[in-house]
Amino acid sequence: MEFIYNLNEIETIAQQVIDQNPQKVILFNGLMGVGKTTFIKALSKRLGVENPTSSPTFSLVNEYQAKEGLVYHFDVYRLKNEMEALDFGIEDYLYSGNWCFIEWAEKIPNLIPEKHNVITIEILDYGNRKLILD
Repeated sequence: MEFIYNLNEIETIAQQVIDQNPQKVILFNGLMGVGKTTFIKALSKRLGVENPTSSPTFSLVNEYQAKEGLVYHFDVYRLKNEMEALDFGIEDYLYSGNWCFIEWAEKIPNLIPEKHNVITIEILDYGNRKLILD
């Protein structure tokens, strides 16, 4: 499924993604600065997260309470290898049944559950974005 949006429409698009009933583990692909974290913030808000959200670049994972369960936001960009992810217990998060949004998942390809979705975001002209949900 493909969506074209601008920042004014991001929450509407986030709700449309949720309405597609994706897997609870979602990988986010796109160049640095394309808006992955911004879209994750919008998804989290639509899932009922009320606290401010931020990038877990240095903490690796942020946890948020949503209306129904937890939302985990991972940024594994700084990991050197998959063992570092195993050391902080990533598998416990991924198989918890809670939402798991993962930026830079290509760093941990062998740890990703079989059932997952991928969101790819690209920058278009005039500040628009193209989002593909696979």
